[in-house]
Amino acid sequence: MLLLLGLIAVSNVVNRFIPFVPIPLIQIGLGVIAALVPTGIHMHFEPELFFVLFIAPLLFNDGRRTPRGELWNLRAPILLLALGLVFVTVIVAGYAINWMIPSIPLAAAFALAAILSPTDAVAVSSLAGRVHLPGSIHRILEGESLMNDASGLVAFKFAIAAAVTGVFSLPKAALSFVLIAAGGLLLGAVLSFLLIRLSVFLRRFGMEDVTMHVLLQILTPFIIYLISEEVGVSGILAVVAGGVVYAIEKDRAASPQYKLQLVSASTWSVLLFVLNGLVFLILGVSVPDVIEVIYRDESLNNFMVFGYVLVITALLIVLRFVWVYLYSLIESLRFKEKRTPLKSLLITSISGVRGAVTLAGAFSIPLALGDGTPFPERDLIIALAAGVILMSLVIASILLPLLAGEEEETVLQAPGRGNAELAARSVVIDAGMSMLRSLVTETGERANQPALLEFTDKIDRLCALRADNDPAAEKMRRLSVEARLSGIEAERTELRRMTENGTIPAPVAVKMEEMLDHTESILCQRFDTHVKFSLTELQRLFSGLFTGRLGGEDGRQAIQNAEEARKAKIAMCQAAVSAVSSGINAENREAAQRVIHKYEQIESRLEQGEGWSKDGVIDDQKLELKLKAIQEQRDTVQQMYQTGAINLKIAGRLRRFVDQLETSIWED
Repeated sequence: MLLLLGLIAVSNVVNRFIPFVPIPLIQIGLGVIAALVPTGIHMHFEPELFFVLFIAPLLFNDGRRTPRGELWNLRAPILLLALGLVFVTVIVAGYAINWMIPSIPLAAAFALAAILSPTDAVAVSSLAGRVHLPGSIHRILEGESLMNDASGLVAFKFAIAAAVTGVFSLPKAALSFVLIAAGGLLLGAVLSFLLIRLSVFLRRFGMEDVTMHVLLQILTPFIIYLISEEVGVSGILAVVAGGVVYAIEKDRAASPQYKLQLVSASTWSVLLFVLNGLVFLILGVSVPDVIEVIYRDESLNNFMVFGYVLVITALLIVLRFVWVYLYSLIESLRFKEKRTPLKSLLITSISGVRGAVTLAGAFSIPLALGDGTPFPERDLIIALAAGVILMSLVIASILLPLLAGEEEETVLQAPGRGNAELAARSVVIDAGMSMLRSLVTETGERANQPALLEFTDKIDRLCALRADNDPAAEKMRRLSVEARLSGIEAERTELRRMTENGTIPAPVAVKMEEMLDHTESILCQRFDTHVKFSLTELQRLFSGLFTGRLGGEDGRQAIQNAEEARKAKIAMCQAAVSAVSSGINAENREAAQRVIHKYEQIESRLEQGEGWSKDGVIDDQKLELKLKAIQEQRDTVQQMYQTGAINLKIAGRLRRFVDQLETSIWED
């Protein structure tokens, strides 16, 4: 488990260097490597445990996050894909597999087709976050993947029962499916509501411990799934319904406890990050064992097995395309609307990737039939399922960027793109402001009120200066950063000179150099700058350990240090003005003058005795509140990017906006 957790981190680092390869494929590849390297590590795949530990919380979270209004508006295509397409796939693909591979009996072929029919919510989310599928397609795929797990697994269950016992009744199977699905939805909703009421009751009883309430939230999907499966209804649909009810109750109650929401969001973020990664790593770890069994089976031709995988994958994509094409054709004739573009139909067809549910179902195939004989071609069925998962991911990874990329460029070049960016920026600003208001209200200290006013003023001034669509403004920003970096280097040189001369205490110099490094790392997002910053931090750490500079200060010493810092900063500002002035030329004159003016303002304030509080170098509490709001804005940008609300270029501009805001706060 420790190895797999480490590989999750490695996969995200690798993805930064090869962003065109989706993380699921990287994680599968790392899982394969982990299984092949002779470390003696082997993982026994237990399907039931896999559903409980991974599928339940992941689907609960998807139900919690998915916009309910959009899902309701798209209910017709979602239900047709989640129910109609699943059963068409089971019948058509089942007969096709039995015809192509006669050694797989018809009931077993239906079982394989059933387990291949559900699309994977985790894989869809990973691909959508990277490719940015059109909004309606993204929602349809999310809704479909939430619902079709249940229909596919129920069909799989009846097909396996028919294969094992040799008995099958269509009316009985249809009634059972309705009862299992409806029962799962109802029980999941009721259990989720009761657990939410329990949390409210505990809070009213005086138990406000944030950690306990977050733990109850995390346990919710496991409790819902286990109880539902024990009762005999669909645990998968139960956790989806539970997630939806949880989101409804959260919106309705609108808890004022921002700390609880913050801790909950952070905890779920880490949990989902780990679970998403483990799903595909476990898939990768399982692949070599599957391949080895097929490779050693002399009755099977390895190239034929690969050919079967290609044919079955192509058949699933074609079936999906025909289904969505017929639906769009009927809808256009019914409402006399323009027919859905062919590209959107192709994107919807290729996006139906298979994943963890398919593999878990395949491994749950029993080893023997009712009469004790081995289940026919069990190893081959598992190999075909694993092959289709990999093939569907590879095809989607290659073709989706080609199909969706053109649309993304069109959106970027559209006349209304600036409005979309401004709207996204407003969402980011509001997120930071809302969090800061909540934090100030929770602290209840009047001294923190100015933090909100200062933060608002910073945003207003920064918005007035920004003009991302203007190349001249972008050039001015770049030249200003260059001038600012030149000034910081001069400040650092002057600070070190004063430290060597003994005109400034070493602890003050360390703090001031930390501030310079932090500002430089924000202004200059280059790899070498961050390496230098990290090495400097390491040097300071060891220096503090051996010189005893890591201890605190008493009140009198803090006041003295603040005064020394004020004098040092004045000298550093003067050195920076000289350095920036000496580098002025015809191109950067205006940008350099702005930076010089900023330094002169700081120097003037410090000479008048302003700028630092009397009890320390920084007003830590106000700064901490502002930086928490900044982090909330960064999280909002990432969330909007992952859900496809904004594309990569707009996300980059918004991150730059937040970086400039943080730099401005640190400068103050």
